[in-house]
Amino acid sequence: KNADLSDGVPKENSPFINNTDIDKGNSYDGTNMALFEEEMDSNPMVSSLLNKLANYTNLTQGAQEHEEAEEDEGPKKKAVKSPQMGTFMGVYLPCLQNILGVILFLRLTWIVGTAGILESLAIVALCCSCTMLTAISMSAIATNGVVPAGGSYYMISRSLGPEFGGAVGLCFYLGTTFAGSMYILGTIEILLTYIVPKAAIFVAEKKEDEVDALLNNMRVYGTCCLALMSIVVFVGVKYVNKLALVFLACVILSILAIYAGVIKTIFEPPDFPVCMLGNRTLQNHNFDSCLKTEVIGNLTITTKLWKLFCDGPEFNATCNDYFNNNNVTSIQGIPGLTSGVISDNMWSVYGPLAMMVENKNLSSFGGSDPAQDIYMPYVVNDITTFFTLLVGIYFPSVTGIMAGSNRSGDLRDAQKSIPIGTIMAIATTSFIYVTCVVLFGACIEGVLLRDKFGDSVKGNLVIGTLSWPSPWVIVIGSFFSCCGAGLQSLTGAPRLLQAIARDGIVPFLQVFGHGKANGEPTWALLLTAGICEIGILIASLDAVAPILSMFFLMCYLFVNLACAVQTLLRTPNWRPRFKYYHWALSFLGMSLCLALMFISSWYYAIVAMAIASCIYKYIEYRGAEKEWGDGIRGLSLNAARYALIRLEEAPPHTKNWRPQVLVLLNVDSDQGVKHPRLLSLTTQLKAGKGLTIVGNVLEGTYLTKDAEAKRAEQNIKSSMSTEKTKGFCHVVVSSNLRDGFSHLIQSAGLGGMKHNTVLMGWPGTWRQSNDPQSWKNFIETVRETTAAHHALLVAKNVDGFPTNQDRLGEGTIDVWWVVHDGGMLMLLPFLLRQHKVWRKCKMRIFTVAQMDDNSIQMKKDLQMFLYHLRLDAEVEVVEMHDNDISAFTYEKTLVMEQRSQMLKQMQLSRTEREREIQSITDESRSSIRRKNQGAAEGANLSQQSSLMEDTQEDEAQLIHDRNTASHAAINDKAESGPEQVHMTWTKDKLFTERNRNRECNANVAVRDLFNMKPNQSNVRRMHTAVKLNEVVVNKSQGAHLVLLNMPGPPRNRGGDENYMEFLEVLLEGLNRVLLVRGGGREVITIYS
Repeated sequence: KNADLSDGVPKENSPFINNTDIDKGNSYDGTNMALFEEEMDSNPMVSSLLNKLANYTNLTQGAQEHEEAEEDEGPKKKAVKSPQMGTFMGVYLPCLQNILGVILFLRLTWIVGTAGILESLAIVALCCSCTMLTAISMSAIATNGVVPAGGSYYMISRSLGPEFGGAVGLCFYLGTTFAGSMYILGTIEILLTYIVPKAAIFVAEKKEDEVDALLNNMRVYGTCCLALMSIVVFVGVKYVNKLALVFLACVILSILAIYAGVIKTIFEPPDFPVCMLGNRTLQNHNFDSCLKTEVIGNLTITTKLWKLFCDGPEFNATCNDYFNNNNVTSIQGIPGLTSGVISDNMWSVYGPLAMMVENKNLSSFGGSDPAQDIYMPYVVNDITTFFTLLVGIYFPSVTGIMAGSNRSGDLRDAQKSIPIGTIMAIATTSFIYVTCVVLFGACIEGVLLRDKFGDSVKGNLVIGTLSWPSPWVIVIGSFFSCCGAGLQSLTGAPRLLQAIARDGIVPFLQVFGHGKANGEPTWALLLTAGICEIGILIASLDAVAPILSMFFLMCYLFVNLACAVQTLLRTPNWRPRFKYYHWALSFLGMSLCLALMFISSWYYAIVAMAIASCIYKYIEYRGAEKEWGDGIRGLSLNAARYALIRLEEAPPHTKNWRPQVLVLLNVDSDQGVKHPRLLSLTTQLKAGKGLTIVGNVLEGTYLTKDAEAKRAEQNIKSSMSTEKTKGFCHVVVSSNLRDGFSHLIQSAGLGGMKHNTVLMGWPGTWRQSNDPQSWKNFIETVRETTAAHHALLVAKNVDGFPTNQDRLGEGTIDVWWVVHDGGMLMLLPFLLRQHKVWRKCKMRIFTVAQMDDNSIQMKKDLQMFLYHLRLDAEVEVVEMHDNDISAFTYEKTLVMEQRSQMLKQMQLSRTEREREIQSITDESRSSIRRKNQGAAEGANLSQQSSLMEDTQEDEAQLIHDRNTASHAAINDKAESGPEQVHMTWTKDKLFTERNRNRECNANVAVRDLFNMKPNQSNVRRMHTAVKLNEVVVNKSQGAHLVLLNMPGPPRNRGGDENYMEFLEVLLEGLNRVLLVRGGGREVITIYS
């Protein structure tokens, strides 16, 4: 039967078939979607699109692939596995490991002792609030599409552009690099101070040289440690990844040991005595007993402590005045949780360099010469302390919140895991920090808290003295934690630099985009190690910490700025799946970051901002041209000109695509707007934040129509004001409407601010119009819009669309997604639902499955696609099988073609034309219904083919019989007339006879018309229109709005009228319809 149906008029003669499609082998064999078959080569079916999306992976060649590349030396390679990491392993634990680290173990007790519990809580609250607000902003950005591996740099650069992205990306890189320096310095400090102090190369002979000796030891050992770690990273990142869980276990065990030690102090405080001379704390390195003299047998002898303050062991030796006037006492360094020491540690104790650590509760008599005290074994401040310094030192302990987003390429569901894992990790670490501040202040004596290096407890790590079962748990745990964090920094920083270099936004860094064959960033690792060495040469952890604080704070500042800008602009692509964000929170986070930068160190903040500004201007300067005009208006004009020039340099990215609408309006004889609801619809699409141009064409010449054009422009502007449509008006005077609309489509807009979408109304009265140009202009506009690669929106029954004052109740916006032509169908309902008119409407998406499609899998793939698009919609797959073409479809096609031919051959009046067509249609339908009624009741499925052929023959014979009966007299007269006329010709008789001959020829043509058979390609297209209309009406007749793919016009203009008929059949029975035809490029994306 299929062969029979294709035996009609050859395809080359069909106005709906492109001959080149046959040559390419791209012809479409099915009948259900024949209406769209010409577009299958450029616009794929939804099923094939979803199949591609289902197999998509967002993995880039990251650490995991590098590791696999190193292991696979044989000819066979491992298949790249899809990302399987969940929230706990992929985000929560990495963030926990990166946040908890060196500052907690080496400096938090000192911060609590110096700032007091209240101010320490304020520091923790400030820093943790900053990271929590940043995490909220980051979650919004990270869930605004699929985030490939790249972390914060990818998010910022894709949200704020290459200039900000490059500047902040490099700042984040420098911060990560200096973090590596800090972790290495922490590792060496733990090694030389608490594990093997005798390994020091430089030993101070005098007390005043101790600081210099320590710094030199840090430089030597730090450089060696950096070289060793760099070699490990160069040899293979797989070793770092395999040790990550070990380092994380060290951190967790150390934290548990702290809490266990706190609980133990309630029952049995550890024995760590602190020796006090008066109210001053003594270094307990060179004496065993905290006594001036001791009794051994019957003898009283001086102790080692005596010898430290006197010039000899004799009782008559000359001693330090303060030593003579004050007693030596021993106090418990860790009195326990129930001792009440918390009240003494509530307030801050700041002081200058070399200030002695004192206990104000103990008595002190007499002064001493400060010059002598320098050489005495007192515990003193090694730096000048103040609140803002402690903020800068503490802030690195809350960084590391980007660890989850940096692993986005390895996560099973990054949009779900990043927000939950990051926020939970920050909440957990914030709880740890807050409880540690309170517990340290409640358990440890203040002088021991302010003893940074534990000199008063024989060089033990202060936090280790609190832990259980042994101080070595914390010492070893913190050592390996710092080693692991340093390796992670040296692994992550080169990859970040490689990503920036490969983007090509900073030309002089492009060399660092290269590396080993497996993608390892060798050159970037060398640069990272060089910069890291600068931090190690500084040698002081307290000096390096504020530097990396600046760079991290700047990165967090721009993450908050990116979220605030996107939220306030509300671009169409801004649809984060994470909903708990607000521009005010982002702005607060940005302000807090800026404040913390200047609180920590105002000069470091200025230097960091200057570096970022220089990078920004370097990236920007190649295309920037500055010309300052006079006054604010001149500045605005130059800014507008510069922006337009920048926009014109390149087409917009898919993320930045928004509907820039050209509205084609018609005006009546009084230059009033015919269809103001088109403007209402445009206003309801304003969530797209795009350009709006309202265009109109007047027929005539500009010289004669100037006044009418201005009047029409004023009326249109008035209607735009009434409908609250913000945009521009453009009235064109042209010799005909077709050329005028063509000029508007080609030339409307300026530079990069040009329209990409055309909105027009459906010519609802085209069948009744006396002028066929009315619908021909419509089709030509469709063709020219397609040729210009613009999207096209055609509103049917536009006067029935809601006004801006209407509020539609709960209903649906139904999207019928037949072919994928750029995603416009997905974007429009989202934009409409942002407006209060459509806000309560729900979105439903229907797509069509063919015979060989898996409907269940299509539905799953479509749901996943919408999930990645961050769109909430119900999904339904409608199955349309290749059913037999019905008699009704065959008849409707035949009537359509006959009507088209009749209008061309017979010059009938409008009334006669309608009466003629209606009579043919009515009689054909009634006769077919009578003839087929009995056969239909007794036929089975196996007889459908023969029944179809009989029906087709009945149709043709019926119309032929009716034509013969109704025109028999005319035909007879026409055949016999010319042979029977013999007369002398006059002028009047000549004209009479000529008219009779014309009537004869017309009747012959009409008789041939009623004997014709329909074009089989048109039958298939009519079949598509009828079947698709049936399912759309069945599912969506009650919808507030139906959006449907608009088939393209025929390439051969001979089928224009048939095309209009197809669309009428397709839209029959639907109230509000928006036909959508994409412009050939993607307008919606799953990416961030």
